[in-house]
Amino acid sequence: MTFCTSIHCMDGRIQEPIIKFLKNNYTVKYVDTITEPGPCKILGENNNKTLVSSIIKRVEISINKHGSKLIFISGHYDCAGNPTDEEKQKDQINRSIKYLKDIFPNIEIIGLWIDNKWTVNSL
Repeated sequence: MTFCTSIHCMDGRIQEPIIKFLKNNYTVKYVDTITEPGPCKILGENNNKTLVSSIIKRVEISINKHGSKLIFISGHYDCAGNPTDEEKQKDQINRSIKYLKDIFPNIEIIGLWIDNKWTVNSL
């Protein structure tokens, strides 16, 4: 696989750890990044249809134009865009996965949590 898709926060502290983790643990050469402040909240709560639609449109480009067959959705410690605790964010990540699987049933979707040491962990 050449491409994967990562939906994650715009926070610069998590950019490099996520990309390194994905390249080291999955057979990908490139990571299409879709960033928003607190994307697991956006997708998990599905209240802002404009933002949700924008994220989905960008995922479709990654899948249809780059052949991505793997999507990651993450949350992280100390998120300014989603200032809630780890448990709540993990619930939002799981709800995001369910939502994305309804739209992209043939694509593998994996949740990630980035902790207070900026370590990426699979859910």
